Amino acid sequence: MSIVTNVMEAAKDETSAVLWKTVHRVVFPTDGDTDTLPLYVDFNAAQRVVDDQHRSARAGAGTTAVVAQHSTQRSDFIVDRRSLRLPAYRRISFGTYFNAFPASYWRAHTDVAQVRLTVKVDAEATVVIYRSSARGTSNRVQSVHADAGSSVAVDLPITAFGDGGWYWFDLVALDSDVTLQRAEWSVPQPEGFAAGTLSVAVTTFNRPDYCVRHLSTFAESEDLLGVLDRLIITDQGTQKVRDQEGFDEAAARLGDKFTLLEQGNLGGSGGFARGMHETVNDGRSKYVMLLDDDVLVETEGILRAANFADFTRKPTIVGGHMFNLYERAVLHSFGEEVNEYRYFWGPVSNTFEAHDFSSSNLRTTPWMHRRVDVDFNGWWMCLIPTSIIREIGLALPVFIKWDDAEYGIRAKAHGFRTVSLPGAAVWHMPWTEKDDTIDWQAYYHQRNRWLAAMLYSPYKHGGRMPRESFAVDVRHLLSMQYSAVELRLNALEDLLDGPSHLHATIGAKLPEIRKRRADFDDARINKNIAEFPDVKRVKPPKKGIKPTPPRTLRSALVKAGTGALRQVRPARPEASVRPEANVPAMDARWWRLSQLDSALVSSADGSGASWYKRDSAKFQSMLKRSIVLHQRLLARWDELAEEYQRALPEFTSQQAWAETFENASPAESAGKSSK
Repeated sequence: MSIVTNVMEAAKDETSAVLWKTVHRVVFPTDGDTDTLPLYVDFNAAQRVVDDQHRSARAGAGTTAVVAQHSTQRSDFIVDRRSLRLPAYRRISFGTYFNAFPASYWRAHTDVAQVRLTVKVDAEATVVIYRSSARGTSNRVQSVHADAGSSVAVDLPITAFGDGGWYWFDLVALDSDVTLQRAEWSVPQPEGFAAGTLSVAVTTFNRPDYCVRHLSTFAESEDLLGVLDRLIITDQGTQKVRDQEGFDEAAARLGDKFTLLEQGNLGGSGGFARGMHETVNDGRSKYVMLLDDDVLVETEGILRAANFADFTRKPTIVGGHMFNLYERAVLHSFGEEVNEYRYFWGPVSNTFEAHDFSSSNLRTTPWMHRRVDVDFNGWWMCLIPTSIIREIGLALPVFIKWDDAEYGIRAKAHGFRTVSLPGAAVWHMPWTEKDDTIDWQAYYHQRNRWLAAMLYSPYKHGGRMPRESFAVDVRHLLSMQYSAVELRLNALEDLLDGPSHLHATIGAKLPEIRKRRADFDDARINKNIAEFPDVKRVKPPKKGIKPTPPRTLRSALVKAGTGALRQVRPARPEASVRPEANVPAMDARWWRLSQLDSALVSSADGSGASWYKRDSAKFQSMLKRSIVLHQRLLARWDELAEEYQRALPEFTSQQAWAETFENASPAESAGKSSK
């Protein structure tokens, strides 16, 4: 049962002397960007959550229904960061990603039993409160009349949110315009409660403009400054942050709350490990938040993550979600997990990637009302208690890839949970426009996946992962992507060297990788496609039938077998003079490329193209090398796994990282001279 009271600006319940802590404020964007408005305000208040059964009946089994929204986003309603003006006889809903309260997450991870909704308005209005179930059905809790100039406070239980569910409210204007002056969700503070402060650690490589924007964003948020000990930027690039226009002014606004560090390029894991290391040694912060350099930040999300962490039963990693910087209402993923048999990451079961809130808001997306439990959270935005760092160590010394996933799995092995908290998020550049599995990052994808599997896989010899690894090599070879295979094989060779290579090579491996790739045609991207010879197909497809993707395992094996037989024959000489086909990046699949002797393949970002050329000798030598290396790794799996597991506490320790930091000399500036 809820309790309703009319209160003014009070932080204390007069009847029970309970102190209430605001943990989730209703906020609005103030930049006029209507693309983000669906994340904050829902102008289709008449729509209701539909349950899965009805949804499936309309959409068909195994499909996802999209409820079209036909409303005009009205940014002119917004008064300021916390206020909104609603015309007479209008109704809006705050059952949205940023402004609904994720009750089930508080129920699962804290001892909080109730939440208080406080709404302040300047004119008579009606506040209609709803809750949802884990199945995605909505239930009206109650309707409350708010007098002009009053605050309505409603206490709501969260004990029945075991598997999922949210709270939210609709605001209804009566016969006059009404301004929502503020609204917030608060929870009772336990006796002896002390809020934690945090440091924010950003690692950057040649993105000084983004970093200066971070400085300004933090400096302009008084609420954020109240909990911030330090913003730490670790600059690992040649385009120095300190040389960026506007840096001095932005840094001065933060004063002693800002620290700029410069070191050699140790990748994301090295930069974030430095931020962890500095925060722990400083000793002031209860938390360190890892934050990507190339993101737009919703500062309220940082506050929510810290507030949530303050109330968890035991130290908990609290991550934020990632929205698409180019399609700002599109959510990348609602939660991440690792398939232990494949040892590969992906979205949590029963969730969907790339969800567009402008097409289906929170209230009309049933699957999003079920609580999602994750294995890890991406380090685009992730808050980690310093107590966890002291116990389990810093990041893996792996440069990039798998550092965030491994840390969540390592924390889980030590009894610490990770929560991807709805309402805490950033906007990040999507990686759907590139394929980093075939560029220089192929080395890190391969080595670090094997390393993570050796550290944590519960299956003998890593389950299906080694078979998938070999199949990927074959796929790349059939596609004439020899540079990617070269890097993947080098990754396995380094893995066989044991744990000592991790710190020893972290700062020096990338130049070696770039040098190796330079020897391969498929790695050379020419941005001037007019310089390539005209395309000419010497021999047309048999009977004019174009290659099609295999639909069954048997057809895939047949296509792979015929493609492999083709690879052992010398390529037609004409194919080295003129490419046989133009192949868009999205169509550059093994079942198509394996039928060609050469092809112009566009880069994933559309900036140029590479001339792939089939090489029978390379195919055969790399295939043999892949077979040998996979056999060696499987033969030594138990030995290597034990060796890496035994060394894990050492190579993630502060001492090991401190030595690496000391040896990582900062790169020379490519911009202005040092100030």
